[in-house]
Amino acid sequence: MPFDTHQAAPAVPALAAALMQAERAIPPAWPLAATVAVNPFLGQAEEDLATTAARLRRVGGLRATMPRAWYAGRIASGAITEADLAAALAAAPDAHRPADIAALREALTAPVAPPVALPTVADLVAEATGTDWPGIIAERLGAFAGGWFDAGQALWPMQDRGSLYASWRATALRDLTPEILGLSGFCAHVAAAPQAAEAATGRALDALGVPEAALGTLLHRLLMTLGGWAQLARQRGFEAELAGGTDGTLAGLLAVRLVWEEALYARHTPAIEARWREVLAAHAEPVLPTAEDAIDAILQAAADHSAQREVLAAVGTAPVVAAPARPALQAAFCIDVRSEVLRRALESLDPGIRTQGFAGFFGLPVAHRPFASDVVENRLPVLLRPGLMSCDAVPGDKGAERARITARAKRAWGRFSQAAVSSFAFVESAGLLHGWTLLRESFGLRRAAKAMPAPRFDGALPAATRVATAEAVLRAMSLTEGFAPLVLLVGHGARVTNNPHASALQCGACGGYQGDVSARLLAALLNEAEVRQGLAAKGIVIPEDTLFVAGLHDTTSDEVAVFAGDHASAAHQAPLRQARAWLARAAALARAERALRLPRAATGKAVARHGRDWAETRPEWGLAGCRAFIAAPRAMTAGRDLGGRAFLHDYDWRADEGFRVLELILTAPVVVASWISLQYYGSVVAPEAFGGGNKLLHNVTGGIGVLEGNGGALRTGLPWQSVHDGENLVHEPLRLCVVVAAPREAVDDILGRHPAVQALFDNGWLHLVALGPDGTVAHRRGPDAWSVDAAVAEAREGSEQLRRIR
Repeated sequence: MPFDTHQAAPAVPALAAALMQAERAIPPAWPLAATVAVNPFLGQAEEDLATTAARLRRVGGLRATMPRAWYAGRIASGAITEADLAAALAAAPDAHRPADIAALREALTAPVAPPVALPTVADLVAEATGTDWPGIIAERLGAFAGGWFDAGQALWPMQDRGSLYASWRATALRDLTPEILGLSGFCAHVAAAPQAAEAATGRALDALGVPEAALGTLLHRLLMTLGGWAQLARQRGFEAELAGGTDGTLAGLLAVRLVWEEALYARHTPAIEARWREVLAAHAEPVLPTAEDAIDAILQAAADHSAQREVLAAVGTAPVVAAPARPALQAAFCIDVRSEVLRRALESLDPGIRTQGFAGFFGLPVAHRPFASDVVENRLPVLLRPGLMSCDAVPGDKGAERARITARAKRAWGRFSQAAVSSFAFVESAGLLHGWTLLRESFGLRRAAKAMPAPRFDGALPAATRVATAEAVLRAMSLTEGFAPLVLLVGHGARVTNNPHASALQCGACGGYQGDVSARLLAALLNEAEVRQGLAAKGIVIPEDTLFVAGLHDTTSDEVAVFAGDHASAAHQAPLRQARAWLARAAALARAERALRLPRAATGKAVARHGRDWAETRPEWGLAGCRAFIAAPRAMTAGRDLGGRAFLHDYDWRADEGFRVLELILTAPVVVASWISLQYYGSVVAPEAFGGGNKLLHNVTGGIGVLEGNGGALRTGLPWQSVHDGENLVHEPLRLCVVVAAPREAVDDILGRHPAVQALFDNGWLHLVALGPDGTVAHRRGPDAWSVDAAVAEAREGSEQLRRIR
C-alpha cells in the first residue's frame, strides 16, 4: 500500500510531545564567555551506542564511532587484544551480533557505505533545481541569529528584539534575498504565516503532509540542520528547566526552519512530491540499529576495554612508604585531569606532602559578582543552582566605583574605535599608538596580572550556615582529620591570549571560570574561629596551628599562585616559603612531562610561554586524553603515573555515613566528567556536527560563539586543534571508565534512586568498576548485574601480584 502523505495532521498533544522529544535530542551549548563542556549525546542517553548511531545517521548523516580502519590499526598494533574483542562480543546484545571473533575481524575489511541523512525539502529542491537552498537557508538564518543572540558585540544591535520567531518574521518580511535567488513570493509567504510560532509549526507540518509517526526524527532532522544555533537555543531551555520554567527559543527557531520548508515545498511540489513521500515513509519507520551499527559498537567496546586495562592496573593497594604521622603540607586540587600531573610531581618531592582531589568549586554553590562588574557569574557546575552570593567588593567601595567608571570609559572608547563611522579615521589618527601593544603581544611580553581583592560572601551568613557549609565540604573531601600546619586549596585556570575558546580551558566545575574565587572563599571560611568551634562540636577538630590558604594553578604554565595575603600569619612564613619552593619544582617537572606531548614545545620553558603566544592554536591540551574517573583514597593511586588522563576524587567509604558522599560523587562530579569525556568523544567521531571546526577560520559572532568563515551555522564543541596535533589524534575517543572504591550494594542503591545516571551506565555511555576493600580490582557493572570480565580479571591479577611482591 503506498504511503499517504496527505493523511490528517498530527493531533496537538502528539505534536507537543514530538516537539519536546526533538528539543531534548539537541544538546545545549553555552556562550563563549562561560563555555561548558556538554555531552553531545545527552538526548540519546536512554539508548545504546548502536541505536544512537542509527538515529544520528538518519537525522544528521553522522557517525557515532570511528571509521573501521582506526579499530583495525589498533588491533594490528596489539593495543586491542583478542581478549578485548572477546569481552566486547560477549557483552553485546544478541541482535546482529557476529557469530565469533573471526566474523568480527572479517567485518573490519568489509566496505561500509558512508552515513547519509534523510533529505529535507531544501535538499530535494536543491537536487531538482541546482540551487543550494540548504546553504542559502543556513546563511540567512545565521545572519539573523547572529544579531538576535548577540551578547553585546554588535555595534548596531537588533532593534525591538522580541521572541525569536516574531523577530525573524519582521526581518524576513524585508529580506528580498530568497526572491532574488529564485524563491518568488517568499516575503508574501512569510506575511501570510501565523504570527505565533506554534501555529506556524502546525500549519507547515500540515502543508508538508507529515504524519504523526514521522514527527520525531523529522523535527530532529530539521533542528540538526541549524547546527550550533539550535544548541544555543536549547541552552536557554535547559537553564529554564533547571529553574522550573520553560523557554520557547528553540521552538521558535524550528518554526522558522519549517516556514522555509513550507515555502520551498509550495513552489516545487511537482518536482519533489514523490521523493518527499519516500522520505516521510522512512521517517515513520522506528529507529533500529543495523548489523553495521552493532559491529561498530562492539569494536568501540573493545577499544574501551583495551584502554581500561592500563587504568585498572594502576589502581590497587598502597605502597608502603615511610611518612610522618602529620603531613608537612596538604594540597587539595580540582579533580581535573590536568591536576594529576602536578599532584604526582608535587608528591614526589617529599614524603610529607599529601594531595587530595575534589571538585574545583570546592562544594560552594556560589554566584559571584567580580570586582567593578555588574555581571553575576555562576561559579559552579551548570547542573546545580547557586545557593550563596559572593563579591569582590561591597557596595559603596570607592575603589570599585572608580574601577567601574574606568571600565565603562574603556568600553565606550573601544566601541568608538570600531564603529562604522569612526573606525577608519581612528586608525589614521591613532593607529601608531597601538604599535607597542602589538609588539608586546607578538613577543609574549605580558603585564603581570593584578590580584583581585579577596572575595567575600555577599551579606552576613548566619553562623549555623557557615558551620554547616564547612562541615559538608570537609566531609565530601574526606578531609576530617590529620590536618597539616598548612593546607592549600588550589583552584585552576588557564591564562591565554587571543583565544575565543579560553573559557573552555578554565574550570568546568566553576561554570567555565577560574577556580580562585571558590578556593579563597573556602579558605576564609575554614580559618574563622567561630566556624572551627562549630566544627569541633561536630567531630571535626582543626588544630590551632593549621592555616588554610588558597592557590590558583595556571594549567598552561603549571605555575601556582598562592594567595597568602588573604590570611597574613607570621607563624606560617617558613611553611609558605617551603610550599612555594615545592610548587615551583613540581611545576618544572610537570612542564617537562607535558612538553613531550605539546607541539612546538620542546622544553618546559617553551610550555610556559605557550599561553602568552597570541598566534598559538594549542596553548595546552586541556582535558584531551581523559579516560577514567577514580573515586578512592589517594593511597590507591599515589605514585602511579596516570598520564594526566584520570579525574581523581578522594573518597573513603568507611567514613561516609549513609553513603551520602558517594551519592554526591556519582550524581554530580561523575556526570560532569561524563559530559567532558563525551564532548571530546563527539568532537573526534563527528566533528562536522559536534566539533568547533578549524581555529584558523574562526570568526567570533555576537560574543557568543564562532563561525567557520563569514557565515552559516554556529560551530560548537572542541576545535580540531584541541584534539589533533596536525598529524595524529591526541584524544582517543573512549568512553569514560568510572572506578569507585565502595561496596557494590551501595552503588546499586544510589543508581536505583537516580535513573538518569543509571541509564548512562546501563547504555554504555560510562563504564563502572568497583574496587574491593583491599584496593584490588573487583567487579564491573553491566546492565543486568556485576561481573568479572577479561579486562577486570587481568587487572585484578596484576594488582594481586603487585601486592604479593610488596
